Amino acid sequence: MPVKVGIVNDMKLASKVLRDIVVADPQLSVCWMAIDGVEAIAKCAHELPDIVLMDLVMPNLNGVEATRAIMARTPCPILIVTATVDGHMGMVFDAMGAGAIDVTTTPVVGDQRGLDNGKVLCRKILALDQLNRAAQRVARQDLHRATLASTAPTRSTSSLPPLLAMGASTGGPAALANILEELPPQFPAAIVIVQHIDSAFSGSLVTWLDSRTALPVSLARRGDVIRAGRVWVCDSTDHLVLQAGGVLQYVAEPRDALHRPSVNRFFCSVALHAPRGSCGVLLTGMGRDGAEGLLAMRQAGFFTIAQDQKSSVVYGMPKVAAELQAASLIASLSDIATYFKSAFKESVPS
Repeated sequence: MPVKVGIVNDMKLASKVLRDIVVADPQLSVCWMAIDGVEAIAKCAHELPDIVLMDLVMPNLNGVEATRAIMARTPCPILIVTATVDGHMGMVFDAMGAGAIDVTTTPVVGDQRGLDNGKVLCRKILALDQLNRAAQRVARQDLHRATLASTAPTRSTSSLPPLLAMGASTGGPAALANILEELPPQFPAAIVIVQHIDSAFSGSLVTWLDSRTALPVSLARRGDVIRAGRVWVCDSTDHLVLQAGGVLQYVAEPRDALHRPSVNRFFCSVALHAPRGSCGVLLTGMGRDGAEGLLAMRQAGFFTIAQDQKSSVVYGMPKVAAELQAASLIASLSDIATYFKSAFKESVPS
């Protein structure tokens, strides 16, 4: 059965382009089209699609508020499709904070590049639908935790700062900003973030987060070494991992991971190589990515935190972590920030 797609855009040409792209793929179908956020809310209530392609700047009700209302009343996967990210960076991440699962640019048609961009959009829609269906399945997969549970973590002998390892998905940008803006500029731990987001917008996320915190935020590059008082964000091209000596690296495996980057892959590497006193945090998000990795961190002796249901936009990933007893603490966003300020008091070498 084709994936049902709802299209929300006030521009006739953009709506037509998106509709033509969707109907050209036999695995997709358009169930309705809306010209603004108000109409989109009503149409979601009447016929819930498998995914909504949401524009940002629209009359009557913009894409941010429409996303917030849909996620509160009739939640479903929402993909922000906008002509420009740089021009509306704040709105993009406000929408993701309200529950949009990802963002992409509106394809431009008329040549081979436009055709390729249309195919990329279709693949993204199908991947997000697969993720949503996987998150809704009741049957649990084998967790394959035996190796992780029996493997002793490798401790570096160098005087590295403790690491605050954070993973997030749907609703993550706003949650991350809320935590980071509470931390002091001399924060005595390194912070590394894996956020599910299209790789084309990782740089925009870094810029946006950097404007919300006193700590310097940058993309994680191959070979970077963690330092206290700095924030690194995975650039989403591959799986980010921590290696011995506090070195950040990217790896291709597992190639069949549902998420690229994988929070699980990152947390498992942290369980093996992070300095003592490090902490793992799993925030709001759809699905289960990160839960098993957080469990590996806890089994390795690290303190772990999962966001609570009330403050989560989507209580998926942290819920699975709670069910696995992977979290030492279940806490709200405000309590997580308070814990960090209290736990990381002592000055450490950078």
